[in-house]
Amino acid sequence: MKFLVRNLLGDIDRLAAVQVYGRVAGVQGMLIEAGGVQRQLSVGDRCHVVARDGRRVPCEVVGFRSGRALLMPFVAIDGIGLGCRTEIQDAEPVIYPDRGWLGRVVNAFGQPVDGLGGLPMGDAAYPIRNPPPPAHSRQRVRGKIDLGVRAVNTFLTMCRGQRMGIFAGSGVGKSSLLSMMARYTSADISVIGLIGERGREAREFIEDDLGPDGMKRAVVVVSTSDESPLMRRQAAYVTLAVAEYFRDQGRSVLCMMDSVTRFAMAQREISLSAGEPPAAKGYTPTVFAELPRLLERAGPGVAQGSITGVFTVLVDGDDHNEPIADAVRGILDGHIVLDRAIADRGRYPAINILRSVSRTMPACNNPEENALVSRARRLMATYDDMAELIRLGAYRRGTDPAVDEAQHFNPMLDEFLTQAKTDATGLKDCYARLAAILGMPFAGDGMGQR
Repeated sequence: MKFLVRNLLGDIDRLAAVQVYGRVAGVQGMLIEAGGVQRQLSVGDRCHVVARDGRRVPCEVVGFRSGRALLMPFVAIDGIGLGCRTEIQDAEPVIYPDRGWLGRVVNAFGQPVDGLGGLPMGDAAYPIRNPPPPAHSRQRVRGKIDLGVRAVNTFLTMCRGQRMGIFAGSGVGKSSLLSMMARYTSADISVIGLIGERGREAREFIEDDLGPDGMKRAVVVVSTSDESPLMRRQAAYVTLAVAEYFRDQGRSVLCMMDSVTRFAMAQREISLSAGEPPAAKGYTPTVFAELPRLLERAGPGVAQGSITGVFTVLVDGDDHNEPIADAVRGILDGHIVLDRAIADRGRYPAINILRSVSRTMPACNNPEENALVSRARRLMATYDDMAELIRLGAYRRGTDPAVDEAQHFNPMLDEFLTQAKTDATGLKDCYARLAAILGMPFAGDGMGQR
């Protein structure tokens, strides 16, 4: 009751003194043309269109044409016709995050959708489209972050404030890998954005994959695939805004988004509706401008807090060079490639170590850890080069000592990389287990040099 009263008082304080309104002058497809208010609006501003049944439909200004404002609704436009009232929303789109949001599920407006009652509102307003901190003011990426996944902890070690991409086709295990990271990470807070998810899978991810242990220190932002492109795009912005709130509290935040591709698809729908010409594979230039604005918001903060970003990319037809994958790979600080062929063999998580890279390595490791990783990678690369001949029986043992050695260690390394969703392995244990497999000495703490 206390926070409900505070929320109400805050809403009253934010009411505009003067209400400006116009009228709907046209409706075409997903766009509403509004007249009489175009001089008071700019791209990105918000409006409400009052439908025939009295329902207030929130909209965003996406452009102007022939002296009219082009509005795109966040929800269905049923009941909107010529002459409907269009009201300008005076305030900038913001949310008011609070620590009481932990363990809750919210939508693209920051409203609860989990049936657990209202949310407390914080004192500070966080703009939904917040610019990233200035590059020269941010802290350095430093200090390893434990994600509980052996393949990532050992071969693709991440640091606090790093941004990593998970690239995979559909059904290869992206959501399962994210759930493992959220459940077992050493970060203080997890903020998870499910962008364009199937409605059925959203609840399954929260209840089965994330579970009570993961949810108690997480905030989940959900926008399902049946929602408007504006809702899907805004859910991505809100995910980063919530992460920025906890970062500013000095917390180490793990921000995960599934997926950046659906964010790009939502932006493509918006841009094409506004009349922007398509470019690569139908994606408009605005898509490639918005991607860095979104992804750069993750990273180290100006003070103590940081946002470690993990963003999934749904590669179209398993083509890892399609436009969105190529653009995102150039922005992030590393990429994890999930391979369908590895998944078909039954090894999960299906991470292709040789095609994946973390740009903080080897600088974040000590020499002992780097020696372990380098030797294991050489063995895997040697076996991968000869894998076809070995499977066909065309390679005779004893021909090449290096291949013989790789063939000997391959089953053990494969078992090391295989991990169930209910299994967690810390950084130190990861390196110790790899050292035991390779027969190399290891006395480090697994935390490296940074």
